[in-house]
Amino acid sequence: MRDHHHPPGRERGGRGHRVFAPGDLKVLLLDLLSAEPCHGYDLIRRIEAMFDGRYSPSPGVIYPTLTFLEESDLIASGSDGAKKRYQLTEVGRADLADQHVALQGARERIDVSRHALRGHDRPQEIHEAVHNLRHALQLHHGRWTHEEIVRVRDLLNATARAVAGGPALEE
Repeated sequence: MRDHHHPPGRERGGRGHRVFAPGDLKVLLLDLLSAEPCHGYDLIRRIEAMFDGRYSPSPGVIYPTLTFLEESDLIASGSDGAKKRYQLTEVGRADLADQHVALQGARERIDVSRHALRGHDRPQEIHEAVHNLRHALQLHHGRWTHEEIVRVRDLLNATARAVAGGPALEE
C-alpha cells in the first residue's frame, strides 16, 4: 500500500532520497578500510566524494556503525592522538571477501543514488512504475528458484544501469 502522506521521492522524516540499503554502509566501510586505515572523519569525506559532494553521512550514522564493526571484530581501532584510527582485521578481510556480491550491489546503488541526488524528483509515472515493480516482486512470496533469482537480478541491475546512464539518445 502506498503512503500518500509523504511527498514522492522523500523518505519518512523528510530526509529525502535514501542513499544506502540495509547493510550497504557496513560493507562499504569494510571496503574503504581494506585500502588503508582511516579516521572516522576521513571515511565520511571519502563517502561524500563518492556522491560528488551531494551527500555526506552524518557522524551519528558512521560512528555507531564503526562501533558495531569493532564489536564484531571486523575492524580494530587504535589511538592516533585524540582520534581513533580504524583498520580492517583478518576477520574483517575474510568477511569482506565473502560479501563481494553485496559490495558490488552497494556500489551499483551508490551509482544510482549519486544520479538521483542531482535534484530531480521523479515524475508520478515513474513512482507508479516503481510501485508496480515492488508489487511484482512481492507476488513471489519466497518462491524464488536460483534461475529466477539470477534472471530478476540481471533485469533489475541492467535497468538500474540504464536509468542511471541518463536519457536515451534518439537515433
